[in-house]
Amino acid sequence: MRGVFRPALAAGLLACTALPAGAQMYEIVGTRAQGMGGAFVAVADDATATWWNPAGLATGAYFSSVIERGRTTEPGNAPGGPLWRGDAGAVAVVFPALGLSYYRLRISEIAPPASTGDGAPDRQDQGTTGTGVRSWATNQFGVTVGQSLGNHLVIASTVRLVRGGLALASGAADVDSLDHAADLDVPMETEADFDFGTMASFGRMRLGLAIKHASEPKFGEGVNLLVLRRQARAGVAVMTRGLVTVAVDADLTRTATAFGDARHLAAGVEALLSRQRIGLRGGVSTNTAGEAGTSASTGVSFAVRSRTYIDAALTVGSDRSREGWNFGLRVTF
Repeated sequence: MRGVFRPALAAGLLACTALPAGAQMYEIVGTRAQGMGGAFVAVADDATATWWNPAGLATGAYFSSVIERGRTTEPGNAPGGPLWRGDAGAVAVVFPALGLSYYRLRISEIAPPASTGDGAPDRQDQGTTGTGVRSWATNQFGVTVGQSLGNHLVIASTVRLVRGGLALASGAADVDSLDHAADLDVPMETEADFDFGTMASFGRMRLGLAIKHASEPKFGEGVNLLVLRRQARAGVAVMTRGLVTVAVDADLTRTATAFGDARHLAAGVEALLSRQRIGLRGGVSTNTAGEAGTSASTGVSFAVRSRTYIDAALTVGSDRSREGWNFGLRVTF
């Protein structure tokens, strides 16, 4: 009887401690976007438009490709968590009317029994003593197409085949168990997904709107249920004559994280120098929902040869859902 009771108790603890599955944040992908504080929906003029705003395909260079790697993490030192780590890899190639992309994401989280991310007041009274450790993964294969409507408006969509899943375990909330969460064997299922984007251009000003995970794909069931929640984000960008871009973004929806809901307001700037061989970026963002916090970002690009750039970005601050780094190789012409 004891052999049956222990697995049932463990499953019960996980059900009580598991966070509600939400979508990954926009900012987890895109080195240039990270360097601008996450203000990129109305910029989106390289291959990461396949992630940030599909309509950006028609506003950038004739050809663009990126290979990127990034990590957003909050290892912290608070007993019992919450802790989290987001690892992202990207490969994307775009032409003016076609984009091909692959994004691999792995999100690992640890939540104490009283921290579920949804603010439910009765969770503290359930008598649980374990810590929820979970990790979810997605492999996203996308095809992006767009269409111009007149001289000022572009609409576009990314159709994705997503393999995703979620795994749960129990353990102590420390860096070792965060590493353990990232090594969990995640059962994968396949679903279709859609992103939509629009971009309006008026002289040196652009207005962008993007909707991610329009179909809200679901993977698994019960405590292993993963739902990629629908997200919406809007932005405005102004390009000056001196090759300087100033942009502002605002989330229109909330995203569940290990620290509560996130809804970001971001502003950033990019300056191209030395005949566009060097790019400098900076930005700030603040969480206007859940646990408040502000982060600052910086980024740089160097042309290692004509039209080939190495990009890097770093984000720090009190917004624990944003701290991390990105780097990548970008080719554009």
